[in-house]
Amino acid sequence: MRHDPAQKTHFFFTTTPMPCPYLEGRLEQRMVTELMGAEATRMGQRLSLAGFRRSHTIAYAPVCDGCSACMSVRVPVRDFLPNKSQRKIFKRNAGLVAEECGPIATEEQFALFSSYIKTRHFDGDMALMEDHDFAAMVEETTVQTGLVEFRNENGDLVAGVLIDRFDDGLSAIYSFFDPHKNSQSLGTYIVLWLIEYSRRQGLDYVYLGYWVQGSPKMEYKRNFKPLEGFSSSGWKRLPDKAI
Repeated sequence: MRHDPAQKTHFFFTTTPMPCPYLEGRLEQRMVTELMGAEATRMGQRLSLAGFRRSHTIAYAPVCDGCSACMSVRVPVRDFLPNKSQRKIFKRNAGLVAEECGPIATEEQFALFSSYIKTRHFDGDMALMEDHDFAAMVEETTVQTGLVEFRNENGDLVAGVLIDRFDDGLSAIYSFFDPHKNSQSLGTYIVLWLIEYSRRQGLDYVYLGYWVQGSPKMEYKRNFKPLEGFSSSGWKRLPDKAI
């Protein structure tokens, strides 16, 4: 049999079980693979459709023994209808100016990210991240990645979101914002903006990562409806009562 050099073997590995960062008393285990080479973006797209997420140059999906609480979710942008509260949030932040930049970390971004993490997620591993760790999160990518900055009328950076761009939509990798501007609901606004941004560009979905049933940190994803979830039977629209 003749060997075809264009056909590359892709290896998947499972990680050692570690304490789950979302559900107390449970262990987390992931299936991981590298996104490398000229086909990285295409592979990232295919894995995204299979419920995987990206971190640096790694794509991963949960394969936890005896637990299926994590579900990859996405918003079908053409069907999304904001509720009354979301319409108010979008209007409240109408003065913000958004710009998609390349995946190059800045000191200004890190300062905002650090303030957000130390206020909202001080008990997690990310609270220990230094500037070089943040730079790695932003810049270590082999797929089409950007960072959207949101600035107020004074030009101050108030929010940011790291995104991957695929043929069918945008994947929100990580968002951060000024933790002291609670009245602006910036976390919700970022998702609303991504949905509208995707709609204007003719994209079908905004991927929101994993919704973890029973985790308060992930409850906000329930508010973007309709919501689709990935399971062994593929992507299915989730009934409101199920989410």
